Amino acid sequence: MRDAETVRFLQWALPRLRMRWRGFRRVRGQVGKRLRRRLGEQGLADLDAYRQRLESDDAEWAVLDGLCRITISRFGRDRAMWDGLRAELASRNEVRAWCAGCASGEEPYSLALTTRELGVPVRIVATDADAHLLERARIGRYPAGSLRELDPDVIAASFREDGDSFVLDPALHGTIDWRCEDLRETMPAGPFDLILCRNLVFTYHDEERQRELLSRMLRRLTSDGILGVGTHEVPPSDELETVSACLYRRRSASERDRHGDEIHLR
Repeated sequence: MRDAETVRFLQWALPRLRMRWRGFRRVRGQVGKRLRRRLGEQGLADLDAYRQRLESDDAEWAVLDGLCRITISRFGRDRAMWDGLRAELASRNEVRAWCAGCASGEEPYSLALTTRELGVPVRIVATDADAHLLERARIGRYPAGSLRELDPDVIAASFREDGDSFVLDPALHGTIDWRCEDLRETMPAGPFDLILCRNLVFTYHDEERQRELLSRMLRRLTSDGILGVGTHEVPPSDELETVSACLYRRRSASERDRHGDEIHLR
């Protein structure tokens, strides 16, 4: 299966999943490998045959949706974001957080490590649509490469080396409530002081769905709550103001009204 075939297939299929091709350009190789495996499982010769299968079997679209979930993650990914978040959380008495699309747990555990360093109590809800990934997250065992952005002192204090893996301090497990949820269908109720939705909604989904999901997230964010997104993502809302790299604060009601007047006057 050539790369050009994968590109043509994704450009056809992704809009039907309410996703956008632009978000998949760099990760099409990962999706391509999954597609080849699926073709083998189904005894299909090529992607044209798989397209015919999709057109005749609505249930297969749910399978394809799962094949298009990107699970790249690591501890402390995008240091500038974590530096900014550390500054934002340092003065808080408590943090209620939701990590959306948490995959195998590196992000919520990174948040738990950060708040422990700051001495700030935290309660984290971590959700993902993949139950298998959540089970890996609960175990808390990671390869060395997943920890490469953490300081050596943090690794020494919070992980136990076991063969070629690192096992996270079990004390951190109790700060996280793991839930198997697809945010397109259900979201935890909140309210949250912090929502981390990084390299998910604002990369892979189409713009209409981005606005729909963001509106639901904002209803769960406190008046001065923080939204964290990926490095190249921009959440489509005037209710947010930039704090620092990848971080946005929800404007207060008065600020939103004033900002709306300013836009109108322009």
